[in-house]
Amino acid sequence: MNLYVGNLPWGATEEELENHFSQYGTVKSVRIITEGPGGRSKGFGFVEMDGGQEAIDALDGKDYQGRDLRVNEAKPRN
Repeated sequence: MNLYVGNLPWGATEEELENHFSQYGTVKSVRIITEGPGGRSKGFGFVEMDGGQEAIDALDGKDYQGRDLRVNEAKPRN
């Protein structure tokens, strides 16, 4: 399942996010969306994993590094 993860802390890394989500299933990929030449986080990303619904149930609205995560199933790109 591909998950949208919003309201990420600006300093969060893909490795930290992978470790956080791996408690709920096998993480296949993590991508934090960045902008500009400096690569500053836009505050959201995507986690592709098995066990996605468990991660949504456990993590949506919960604190992660001082921010309440928004986790739901990613909508397909058109």
